[in-house]
Amino acid sequence: MFRKIIVLGLVSVFTLASISSLMGAEKITVKGSDTMVILAQRWAERYMSKNGNISIQVTGGGSGTGITALINGTTDICNASRPMKQSEIKKLKERFGTLGVEIPCAKDGLTVYLNQSNSVNNLSMQQLKDIYTGKITNWNQVGGKNAKIMLYSRENNSGTYVYFKDNVLKGADYSPSCQNLPGTAAVVNAVAKDVNGIGYGGAAYAKGIKHSKVNGIEPTKENIKNGSYPISRYLYMYLRNKPTGAMKKYIDWILGSEGQAIVNEIGYFPVK
Repeated sequence: MFRKIIVLGLVSVFTLASISSLMGAEKITVKGSDTMVILAQRWAERYMSKNGNISIQVTGGGSGTGITALINGTTDICNASRPMKQSEIKKLKERFGTLGVEIPCAKDGLTVYLNQSNSVNNLSMQQLKDIYTGKITNWNQVGGKNAKIMLYSRENNSGTYVYFKDNVLKGADYSPSCQNLPGTAAVVNAVAKDVNGIGYGGAAYAKGIKHSKVNGIEPTKENIKNGSYPISRYLYMYLRNKPTGAMKKYIDWILGSEGQAIVNEIGYFPVK
């Protein structure tokens, strides 16, 4: 099992040419979850502006991509919007002899995106499962207009895709009609343009669309904090070993008041 460190953030993605070119600058690489990229970039930008001897380079690509990079030794920190699988932990141990370190760094209410013109305002967990597995195909089956439901999803290397499949679809396969898109921003954009569209993703991306209640509950800060919103989740950072030196200082900063304020600023929720 992982040693757990409660954190409030992730590690960041931002490289400024003036900083990366500094002689002797210590570099921290971060890779993984697209859900976390905006937050990670903001952390990195803010931290580097006050610590000129550190270069923090962040890239996305999905949680699965980040975990693979952690196992391969090509990133210092992996951002993930889902827990690592036992098979992934096994690979990490086989290569580095460590079970790694899991750092819950923020909370997210996984948001169901609807077009602003959609009259539907609430969906149950069962209805969401039936929609995304293809059992429900028309909006009139859930109180909306007579129109075919257009499904949008993340790609299968996304932690959000895996979380939604495990926790909403209960392991069932997505409908073959579901369109998988590269990144949460692409899902939001598709739903914003498609009056019959539905998507899902991080709360911080829910702009230009509306969200659906789930089981009658809004994805508000209080509902996510108290656990009443049914598809709340942690966002994680994974490391191969317990952090030391510059990385520990960075994580400690994320845990502090400034890092936690940035989590709220972006639209996610502190873990404390």
